[in-house]
Formats: sequence, C-alpha cells, structure tokens
Amino acid sequence: MEEEKLIDQSRLAESVSNEIKYEFREAFLVKPLDPVKVKKEFSKPVSTEKAKKDENGVEAVDYDKVETEVKEVDSDFKRGVVLKIPFSYENRQQSYPEIDIKVGDVIIYRTGQWFDLLKDAQLVRIYDIIGIEKTE
Repeated sequence: MEEEKLIDQSRLAESVSNEIKYEFREAFLVKPLDPVKVKKEFSKPVSTEKAKKDENGVEAVDYDKVETEVKEVDSDFKRGVVLKIPFSYENRQQSYPEIDIKVGDVIIYRTGQWFDLLKDAQLVRIYDIIGIEKTE
C-alpha cells in the first residue's frame, strides 16, 4: 500500500513540476510529507522531599532521582518529494556524478526554507539532503 502511494506521489510530482514556472539555481524545490514520528527518551529530575529553606533563607529542592520517560515526537529529519531540480545540480551531474536525484524522488533532509510563492513547498540545499528513500 505504501509503495503504491509513493508511485502516485512520483507521477503527481512530475505533472506538478511541468506546471511550475520557476527554475532554481542552487536549491531543490520540495513538497514536505507528513512528519515522521520517533520514540525518544527524556530524563527529568524527581524530588523525594518538599522544598527546604537553607541558611540564606532560599527555598531549594534536592533532586536525587532521575525519571526516564519515552515520548513519541517528530523526527529531526523530514521527508519530501522533489518537485524541481536546481540548475547547478543538473550541470554538476555531468562532471561529478553523485546520487542521482530526480523529480518525484522522496528525499530525507534536515531543514528547508519555506517557499511562499508555491503553497506548502520548501527550498532545500544539496548539503541538507541526507539521502533518498528507496521504493523497492
């Protein structure tokens, strides 16, 4: 089911890409997908006693235990579908082939800048791309 969904995203990205009137010099135009949820451990200090006043009259609490709790949070990384390839990347591929990123590929990236000329799109630089999601 997930694979069919990604194939549809790829076809949709290609048709959308043809309609976008912009060409980009150094950044990929990406449509972010839903955030990925991951489980992370968080530690917090736990007090076993109530606050006591010290010799200076300051109320202080001694934290002598640490409690660990697992929460489901958004990942630090994002997934997105490539809508446009930048000019610099296409030309660089001829001399210095890297990972071949095409329109419709699902990439994993750190951060992007919102591109407000196209709803829900981000500009992502090549050095923010961590990898490509395999559909096989």
